[in-house]
Amino acid sequence: MNDNIVRGNDSSQSDSVVIIPTYNEKENIESIIRYVFNLTKSFDILIIDDGSPDGTASIVKRVQKEFPDKLYIIEREGKQGLGTAYITGFKWALEKKYDYIFEMDADFSHNPDDLLKLYRACATDGNDLAIGSRYITGVNVVNWPMGRVVMSYFASKYVKIATGMKIFDTTAGFVCYTRRLLENMDLEKVKFKGYAFQIEMKFTAYKMNARIKEIPIIFINRVLGESKMNSSIFGEAVFGVLRLKMTSYFKKYKHIN
Repeated sequence: MNDNIVRGNDSSQSDSVVIIPTYNEKENIESIIRYVFNLTKSFDILIIDDGSPDGTASIVKRVQKEFPDKLYIIEREGKQGLGTAYITGFKWALEKKYDYIFEMDADFSHNPDDLLKLYRACATDGNDLAIGSRYITGVNVVNWPMGRVVMSYFASKYVKIATGMKIFDTTAGFVCYTRRLLENMDLEKVKFKGYAFQIEMKFTAYKMNARIKEIPIIFINRVLGESKMNSSIFGEAVFGVLRLKMTSYFKKYKHIN
């Protein structure tokens, strides 16, 4: 894999990094970066771009000139999957000694203001994993077609029942991990590359006896750009759970608490 990594100067590194995978996000990427950097707490950002033909990476590198100590980019060749993007980002963040590692979408479906809530849940309240949850207080999703809401909600319900996890939003992609949790995971053995990756990571944390907290958020469907979600992605998540549960019976998990 020929990943082109562009780094800034580390002299003012935050304790937190937000990992944002991108593919064709030219309409959103500069705005989301500037929004995060304008928050009251300092966050660094790592963009992982899978060869976006629309020039997303070029926009990031232009903005990086303004924030050489806070904005980083890894450019990968072609679409390699959400899971591999995050695993690449996790390894990078662990090497850089960040204490809190976040996942967030580029399209403002996740409100960057909620990064502060996820941070407090880990840094102040002592949790190992904080999840921005769409479903812990009902269904907090805006501008999704009803069919997609129902599919997502019941997929999470199904995963919750099938795995035994006490997590309402099992497919959530807006989360904060502590360095301690990720360091004790065997990231090389994470199997799923698509959205089932989100389930596998939460299930692994659950089996490790991690302290997990769900924080209610409002998920707002993207306004700009094209959605990467489809029914086959949900299908992978639903059917992959059975294999995940079965293999867990033959696997040892390192307990961290």
